[in-house]
Amino acid sequence: MDDDVERTLRADPTMATLIDRHGRLAVEPADDGFRRLCVSIVNQQLSTASAAAIRERAFAVLDDEVSPERVLAADADRLRDAGLSETKVAYLRAAARAFEERDLTRGALADADDEAVVAELTTITGVGEWTARMYLLFALGSEDVLPLGDLAVRRGLEALYNDGEELSRAEMREIAEAWRPYRSYGTRYVWAAYEP
Repeated sequence: MDDDVERTLRADPTMATLIDRHGRLAVEPADDGFRRLCVSIVNQQLSTASAAAIRERAFAVLDDEVSPERVLAADADRLRDAGLSETKVAYLRAAARAFEERDLTRGALADADDEAVVAELTTITGVGEWTARMYLLFALGSEDVLPLGDLAVRRGLEALYNDGEELSRAEMREIAEAWRPYRSYGTRYVWAAYEP
């Protein structure tokens, strides 16, 4: 996080408090986009702790070599025994085929805007908008992602900005306007506050 990001976020008093509490948080691209996409697929609709445990076991089935080739070659029963549902095994395989068929790496997507990346990724079975936005944030290091499909982001915004009372998505977007063009960093602080 550089000075411009910090200055922008500190204009929001709640963010200023979170920066003081958590220090400077980073938004950086992942070394391995395919692995990061697999992490997001495993994490879908699971608590952080459950997802981490299942991910560790599933990646162990792949000998921690999370590549399209390994995912496609892996024994489906062993992946299910690791805790993945049959549906998630199918989603991981669909992602592996997509990565084999076309270049979805950071380099290939560098000139595409975020919405074009979301549109491209959501053509993959099992990759919805939430997963695509996680890819933008964590795999590509996009700086202006506000993933309102994420329950922790919504609950965190409500806790931080509305005493835990419900906010509409429009109200959440309005709160996050102050963070532009660095909403990914604001999102990281919301997560840090909500899921310490």
